[in-house]
Amino acid sequence: MIQILEHTPQEGLYAVRAGLGAAGLPVEVCRAWAGDRLPDTVDDMVALVVTGGPDSAGADALRHSAELALLRAALEAEVPVLGVCLGAQLLAIAAGGATRPGTGERIGWGDVRTTAAAHTDPLFAAVPERLRVPHWHSDSTVDLPEKATLLASCEHRPAQAFRIGGSAWGIQFHLEADKTAAYALAGALSEGAASAAEPPEAAPPEPMALAALARHRDVVLKCFAAFITERAERTATRAFFTRRAATWEERFADDAPRYAAAAERMRLLPGQRVLDVGCGTGRVLPALRAQVGDGGFVVGVDLTPAMLTAAVRQGRAGDGSLLLADACRLPLPARAVDGVFSAGLINHVPDPSAALREWARVTTSGGVLLLFHPSGRAERAARHGRPLDPDDPLAENNLRPALLTAGWDLTYYEDAPHHFLAHAARRPA
Repeated sequence: MIQILEHTPQEGLYAVRAGLGAAGLPVEVCRAWAGDRLPDTVDDMVALVVTGGPDSAGADALRHSAELALLRAALEAEVPVLGVCLGAQLLAIAAGGATRPGTGERIGWGDVRTTAAAHTDPLFAAVPERLRVPHWHSDSTVDLPEKATLLASCEHRPAQAFRIGGSAWGIQFHLEADKTAAYALAGALSEGAASAAEPPEAAPPEPMALAALARHRDVVLKCFAAFITERAERTATRAFFTRRAATWEERFADDAPRYAAAAERMRLLPGQRVLDVGCGTGRVLPALRAQVGDGGFVVGVDLTPAMLTAAVRQGRAGDGSLLLADACRLPLPARAVDGVFSAGLINHVPDPSAALREWARVTTSGGVLLLFHPSGRAERAARHGRPLDPDDPLAENNLRPALLTAGWDLTYYEDAPHHFLAHAARRPA
């Protein structure tokens, strides 16, 4: 689901909800202003949206400690993030940046200019070089972290829009403004004009500016929705495993001998090339290295950076190369390996048949595929309090035809009480 964190009813969702509706995914709103409990983890999130608020993140960082922790977890797991106004400031701090107090509030319409980097950005590529936008916040300045990419700036505040990594965006101005937001801004401007020595920046609510903004706002939100949708399965997997990576080895320490015994069943030869897809902390890599020897080639592939970091910490980088990649889109040429080992992965990929085809593509004729799990299917179902699933891709009546269609011949199948193992050979292409 898409998690939205709302800090105040005065700075609501406006066009965000409608824009993200294009993703076709459930949206859950946490109303911090109403005392809603903030999620403890990013598990089950495919995106996190943090809206604006009346205060400055830097001025009251302790108050926002829970949001900062959630944003750091999202950044680590590469969950897509959109932070607006206060949300953008919190995102910058979570990524290692900072905010500095300004001289007062800034309320009104003003120009921002996009940078050269915006021209190739997944969200901002279609935004014009000059855009008139509404501001409604305290005049704090964001100091971006070192690896941030600046996307838009203005005279008063350099960091108007930025990207952290490849999946988190901060927008200091109110890109999400719709007609309701514009009239709320107009009211704030009127109040400011009554007490100010000088008139506000522009007469509210600038209908032409709002119409122009709406065109580009809708494109940005549509691009964000498409970005979320395209990687939703990948995001959910990374979010789940990132939080568990640090303790994965300790939790399943007793499984190591079973992994080694399963690897032996591949009967690899010295000098051969083998792939461990969904390698996690790399526990089977030493056993694969022992079979192929120093002259062989061992690669562990995983989608979650935190798992590969844990593998390095366990010393597994010496047993094989570690590769961050999608199991269904391997960055390898055809017939690159002689064997593929995969433990507990098939049930986590969005399309098991596509995964089997991809693994066949990178395997030589006569090469071997070994699917393994240290628990049998019935044992796993009982552990989770559910019956065996007839649609389970590892059920023999499902797995055998799927393997055949993908280019494999199932040579033996074992669904024992305390382990699952399926061995297949690559048919000649």
